[in-house]
Amino acid sequence: MRRMSPDVPLLNDYKQDFFLKRFPQTVLGGPRLKLGYCAPPYIYVNQIILFLMPWVLGGTGTLLYQLGVLEDYYAAALSGGLMLLTAFVIQFTSLYARNKSVTVERILTTDILAEEDEHEFTSCAGAETIRFLIPGKKYIANTVFHCVLAGLLCGLGTWYLLPYRITLLYGSMGGTVLLFVFGWMTLCIGEYSLIVNTATETATFQTQDTYEITPLMRPLYIFFFVSVDLTHRFIVNIPALEQMNQILHILFIFLPFLWALGTLPPPDAFFLWAMEQVLEFGLGGSPMSTHLRLLIMFIISAGTAVTSYFIPSTVGVVLFMTGLGFLLSLNLSEMVFVFKHSMTGHRIGTKSNALLSGSEKQFTWKECLFYFIILVLALLEASLLHHFAGFSQISRNSPQAIVGYILMILLVILWILREIQSVYIFGIIRNPFYPKDVQIVTAFLEKQTSLMKIGVVRRILLTLVSPFALIAFLSLDSSLQGLHSMSISIGFTRAFRMVWQNTESALLETVTVSVVHLLIFGTDSWWARSLDTGIRLLLVGIMRDRLIQFVSKLRFAVTVLLTSWMEKKRRKSTTTLLGFPRPIQSWPGVVGTAACVCTDTVYYYQMVPSLAAALQSAMAAGSLGLLLPGSHFLGRFQDRLIWIIILERGYTYCCINIKGLELQETSCHTAEARRVDEVFESAFQQEEYARGYSLNEHFGNILTPYTVLPVKLYSDARSVLSGIIDSHENLKEFKDDFVKVLVWLLVQYCSKKPSKENVHKTENKERASLIIPPAMNTSSQPQSPEGTDSLNSETFDDWSDNIFDDEETIKKGKEKDQLKVFPDNVTPSPGHILRVYNSVLPWSIALDWLTEKTELFQLALKAFRYTVKLMIDKASLGPIEDFTELINYLHEYETDWYIGLVSDEKWKEAVLQDKPYLFSLGYDLNMGVYTGRVLTLQELLVHIGKLNAEAVRGQWANLSWELLYATNDDEERYSIQAQPLLLRNLTVQAADPPLGYPIYSSKPLHIHLY
Repeated sequence: MRRMSPDVPLLNDYKQDFFLKRFPQTVLGGPRLKLGYCAPPYIYVNQIILFLMPWVLGGTGTLLYQLGVLEDYYAAALSGGLMLLTAFVIQFTSLYARNKSVTVERILTTDILAEEDEHEFTSCAGAETIRFLIPGKKYIANTVFHCVLAGLLCGLGTWYLLPYRITLLYGSMGGTVLLFVFGWMTLCIGEYSLIVNTATETATFQTQDTYEITPLMRPLYIFFFVSVDLTHRFIVNIPALEQMNQILHILFIFLPFLWALGTLPPPDAFFLWAMEQVLEFGLGGSPMSTHLRLLIMFIISAGTAVTSYFIPSTVGVVLFMTGLGFLLSLNLSEMVFVFKHSMTGHRIGTKSNALLSGSEKQFTWKECLFYFIILVLALLEASLLHHFAGFSQISRNSPQAIVGYILMILLVILWILREIQSVYIFGIIRNPFYPKDVQIVTAFLEKQTSLMKIGVVRRILLTLVSPFALIAFLSLDSSLQGLHSMSISIGFTRAFRMVWQNTESALLETVTVSVVHLLIFGTDSWWARSLDTGIRLLLVGIMRDRLIQFVSKLRFAVTVLLTSWMEKKRRKSTTTLLGFPRPIQSWPGVVGTAACVCTDTVYYYQMVPSLAAALQSAMAAGSLGLLLPGSHFLGRFQDRLIWIIILERGYTYCCINIKGLELQETSCHTAEARRVDEVFESAFQQEEYARGYSLNEHFGNILTPYTVLPVKLYSDARSVLSGIIDSHENLKEFKDDFVKVLVWLLVQYCSKKPSKENVHKTENKERASLIIPPAMNTSSQPQSPEGTDSLNSETFDDWSDNIFDDEETIKKGKEKDQLKVFPDNVTPSPGHILRVYNSVLPWSIALDWLTEKTELFQLALKAFRYTVKLMIDKASLGPIEDFTELINYLHEYETDWYIGLVSDEKWKEAVLQDKPYLFSLGYDLNMGVYTGRVLTLQELLVHIGKLNAEAVRGQWANLSWELLYATNDDEERYSIQAQPLLLRNLTVQAADPPLGYPIYSSKPLHIHLY
């Protein structure tokens, strides 16, 4: 059990000292000027010399330029060449020191943590000193590349910070000196992290820097600032560029603080985030479920925008944008995969595979036919409207304005139809049309029938009506007459793509542009004069997204502040820092490849297919609100918590990732899970007579209830068996029942084998009596059920020869009697039953013989477990009247039940095979009672709510900083302390390993929205 502390610091005392040593190193780019032990002075002197070396080399070139000896570009080349030579010398010195074999004796100390950090230095230029100062690169290619980059950085930095150039920008000598001094400090920090020793960055994306990307972070930002200055040098007479250059020169000296605070992203995170932003807002696409899909889609989408610029025909451009926008919004990869799979199955040629591939092809061709019809209709509409309709600016009577009015009506209708599908309107007011008491599946489905019909209407309007209305609006735009502008190509390529990729967002953006243009019609404004419709839609899309983010961040900040103020023991100063932008997935790994698998993982495996089907209906109906990539949802059922992330969105499909959280009830986990239950109960479990317009009592929580989903899964029921398993009468009947069950199982087993010859019934009876475990044998033998003649003699010969061949056993008469007869006055104890149920048999003479017969042993164990379940059923449901009822019980156990241990592999197989019932016997050490656990497969209601996405990303960013930078490995660390309003512990669990620990994570699942 984890102990929850109400006043847990972000870092403990040891980690605070560690942070105070690491943070100055991060600020300076790598020099370790604060060590946890006493080091010789030359360690610090050497680091200062290496740190200032680029300034000295750059200063040489700067001085020669200021004296008029060299031109500015020659001075930059000289400084760069000297830095290149110095970088190679530094790296080869490090390589020599690493290859030199030197034995260094460690100072004995009792502090293990200090041992990992201390070094013993023998001389100023010793091998240990060089290895400490210059760790070197892992790869030779990086050694050469980083050295060349260091030379280029120093040369361009010298050119960037020439005093004469800075004076021309600002006209102030004081400002020139200030920018020159602190600018070279920034350059020295970038050079040191690149070529000497890389500091641990606060902005960390990857858990391990396998390819040494971190040293490139700071130089790349410096190169960006220099590139703007070079552009300004060679492209003059652009006031905006000059102003940007002036601003960036000032911002340049603050780069070390931005790096230290983790505001600027590392190269890999920035690359993925930038591609997502350009793809979504510049090209009309969507963030993708994998990095490879993102890269491929980015290249294709960018190529589409560029290609449209070179098409000479206006009709051709409209057709090209419409067709490619539709095709790129489809889930083409899944369609290709299904098509390949069906073709592969067809080539195999087997009957089953042929039937399977035929059904798959039938479904795939229906879907393809639907898409083909939509594409043809869209192309016909766009071409006809563009060719025959007259072009005019938007006015109150133009065709485009009329379509705009239609879009306004559609937007309002779709918004209303979407809001009434969920339990709360705006997340605040309870929906009066939503069923009040949601507990029974059949009752809920009956009440939800009308809402599902409304969902079908909404689906038709969103999938079929709205896209064609948007196509009409865009095709009638007058901006498409002039196609010689790249901005028009980019804007309209994005607009025609958004129509299909995210219809709801495109509808909102188009209506906004139409309303604004009608309001300012006739005025000479910048919006109407300088921007075409495509760029207006692009700007509105960016503002829409940033507004949604701002509202989410504001709610998150208010929740944090209220939490800090309401809880007295948490009333401390709250520090909020801006983290670096991350891609939608937040984590660098491939989705669904990492999870902390345990015995409970199988339950999530079983429920995911049914949950995906339920999500498909809910998403298509609009029950989960606006579906945007990066949205997070939380599902709750009994002790299960399901985390759902939307990764990708397109036309009639959505890609999601489902995670399952741990089922163990730690104190922090239970506190937040209890709050989740309270939030859902207040929303879904209301009395029928309750007033219709109630408010959301938990509006301040980051979780907002949306709907419930009927999902086929296992309900978990645990019962105490006191009075059943310890009853003397039940235990006495247990012995007789065991013999009957065992004989029935033997008959069933042997009847499934081919019988070569029949044997006498009396012989079969004698041999059957000998295989009963000694502890459970009785003097009375039951009558064998029908079908005994089918017993296979070879099976019994194999199972009984050894016991008669053992001469020592035969000689021991007492032991022989024990094999045959167990005294009637001895009954098994509850502890004995539990041990045998768990496959721990008491020792006897026949035990070794029995365990050698694997099949016989498993049958005996199975019979024992069936008898335990039979004893519980008889105690609960009443005694068995006749032999036929007993057979019915056993048949039901055989077909509908799995009776065994939770830890068995067959238990997991039974769960995955959707076995209707599972039973396990156990013992509760805390309560000191025997327990029974029954899993029942049935359709039950799972509560689904939407999480504040910015709150999730903010807590994940804090987790990344706390574990990867501050290396806080405390079991009571801040990030796992319970916070019911923020659900901090659950959010940390849902993070990808190794920082989080979900027990299940699915691969990207494609949900069809039709």
